[in-house]
Amino acid sequence: MEPHQASSERDQPLASAEMLVTTSLEMLENADQRKLMDVVDQLRRTGLGDVLQLPQLVVCGDQSSGKSSVLEAITEIPFPRKENLCTRFATEIVLRRGIGISVSTKITPDKNRPMQEQERLQEFSKSIQGFEELPELIAEATTLMGLDSVGGADAKAFAKDVLSIEICGPDCPHLTLVDLPGLIHAKNKLQSEQDIQFIRNLVNEYISNKRTIILAIISAKNDYANQIVLNDCRRVDPKGSRTLGIITKPDFLRAGSENENTWIDLLQNRDVYLELGWHMLKNREDDKLSATFEERNTSEQLFFSQGRYKEINQDLLGIRPLRTRLSRLLQVHLQRELPDLQAELQTKLREATDGLSRLGEKRSTVAEQKEYLMGVSMTIHEILKAAVQGNYEHPFFGPIDREVAVDKPANISRLRAVIQHLNLAFAKKMRLQGHKYAIGNAIPVVDVEPEDSDGVSKPPPVKEASISDDQQNSESDEPFDEEPSPTGFAPKRLSRAGALSWVLAVLQRTRGRELPGNFNPMLISQLFWEQSEPWEACALAHIDQVASVCDQFIHLVLQHSASSDVRSRLLTLKVEAALEESLSASREELRKIISDKRRHPITYNHYYTTTLQNNRRKKYGQSLMRISKTATVSVNEKTFMAGSGYTTKEYVDPQKLAQAVGKQIEQDMDRFSAAEALDSQIAYYKDELKYFVGAVTKQVIERHLIDPLPTKILSPLVIAGLTDDEVHWIAAEPTAIVQQRNFLETRKKILETGREVLQRAMRKIH
Repeated sequence: MEPHQASSERDQPLASAEMLVTTSLEMLENADQRKLMDVVDQLRRTGLGDVLQLPQLVVCGDQSSGKSSVLEAITEIPFPRKENLCTRFATEIVLRRGIGISVSTKITPDKNRPMQEQERLQEFSKSIQGFEELPELIAEATTLMGLDSVGGADAKAFAKDVLSIEICGPDCPHLTLVDLPGLIHAKNKLQSEQDIQFIRNLVNEYISNKRTIILAIISAKNDYANQIVLNDCRRVDPKGSRTLGIITKPDFLRAGSENENTWIDLLQNRDVYLELGWHMLKNREDDKLSATFEERNTSEQLFFSQGRYKEINQDLLGIRPLRTRLSRLLQVHLQRELPDLQAELQTKLREATDGLSRLGEKRSTVAEQKEYLMGVSMTIHEILKAAVQGNYEHPFFGPIDREVAVDKPANISRLRAVIQHLNLAFAKKMRLQGHKYAIGNAIPVVDVEPEDSDGVSKPPPVKEASISDDQQNSESDEPFDEEPSPTGFAPKRLSRAGALSWVLAVLQRTRGRELPGNFNPMLISQLFWEQSEPWEACALAHIDQVASVCDQFIHLVLQHSASSDVRSRLLTLKVEAALEESLSASREELRKIISDKRRHPITYNHYYTTTLQNNRRKKYGQSLMRISKTATVSVNEKTFMAGSGYTTKEYVDPQKLAQAVGKQIEQDMDRFSAAEALDSQIAYYKDELKYFVGAVTKQVIERHLIDPLPTKILSPLVIAGLTDDEVHWIAAEPTAIVQQRNFLETRKKILETGREVLQRAMRKIH
């Protein structure tokens, strides 16, 4: 294109491919690179650029370093020259290949803007017929971003919004170039400290992208050690593996000077080393800003053909070699980055899929909410039923932790095992600590209260174990646990004599019209009621412990089956009430059992009489063995075995035995009655203890706390009975969850589309 032709064409609307797609753009791409850039463009069209960092070129530098002129020279797109217009926000130039020819623009608003402002900026969409309309379009976008009144009280100097200029044509390369606002050194009346930091953050956001090729523009008018951009680039890209340094304004250097030599050393990578190296451009002089691109290129070629520059490798000088370098650079960069991009895409897709999985099923309508709750209910019902039955095949139950106790949180998911463990512990506690007095232990204990001073005979204080063998070893002795129970109660220890004193004291206060030597039937009731006083407290403690385990278990099941927001509402509306109802019912059932215990003694179990007879037989047998020793006589008898002599033998003398037995008759009728009543009470207590433990574990624990769990706790019938309002209140997703789900669904869709595009394109490349 001749200079005078270009000049005349710039005064007319552009309507042909030659006008819209310059030869400079075509030079940015070769055949191999075109295939790679096609891949990137297809990925960008899927919206993947909002999810992953895609390859792009970013032009950055200090303010007035000539970066916009560099971008203009590379693309030959005439950017406006009006001061403070192009550099107050990022300008993204998107080059795409297409059948039609067009230049369209849009604004991508800053995500931190209010939603209303974002919507207003997103509505901006313009198409132009030629580049001469670009200044007016950029001015309109500047006004829309609120940047038109520079220096005003509320004026903004810069914005984080992005103006995208999309150029489409049949020979257009697929490429994205970004022109960023210049980095500011010092504040002034138009640029504050906040503006300085704002631009630093904006530039850093772009150049930190590991797939971005940085074109770092360094002006020869200023010492490069003082230019901010160089330090920023080296911070994010220490080796310079993706930074190409571009030196501008070399025409301001005095020919042959030491300063010029310093810049030439930098150009030849002898000072600040960059793996991608350095390049030098000469842009238009200030008095020749209206020159055509052809005139600009000619002037540049003439400049670099003189002085020391003619001795330098010409591949480092001028715009044409730069385009060639960028083309090769892009190709190598894309070949290196696409495999990593593919791996990152897979990772992001997996993260999005996992995120949606954690959110559970979508619940926007009542029907979806009810379906979700029904699914949760069926899962909970399945787990509860298996737990109650002791089947632990469901994944919920997980592995066994043998290092901690059965009823600790790590193992509490195995509910039936925990309940069995607690029931066995309850039975043991009842056996060891359920009685008020532990009878028969020969250890000092708390004295029984002495008798009042009203003359009524009193039992003596409980003494230390000076009781006889039959009193110590009688089967009627109560078991004893020295550790106090959870209720804080520990049985008092009584010897046989102490126990008789206790019974005698009660007997004297419950006399009726019975003959001496007999006892009032109510005596057994009084003794049993007093001996079984701890039962209610022990049973209540057991109920509370089981209820606590059930509560913890249900929380685990809900945590496994429902999302956190639904879990809290289910607990509030249904679960806590159901658990409290079961606990109240179990306590009421225990109250009935305790009420039955307070009635007069009733038993039809032969165990009672069998135990009573066995105790008496053993007691009498031990007594007989003891007194038989007093009736034993020794006799020396002549022996004819193994030679002559005598041997001593012992025999029980019947007369002495009869006399000894006669002495065993209890003359004190009250003490005789007390001994009989004590034996009867011990036998009856043992019989009732077995019944009570069975009643508590079956009628209270199983009937009210365990067995109803699958039907009362969020069963399908419970969910079916919910109203639509209740369903909506429980299962409707919070606004934050809805937004997160929409975000993840959109992200997942983009990533899936991008994966298909990338896989298809990669197959074509290889």
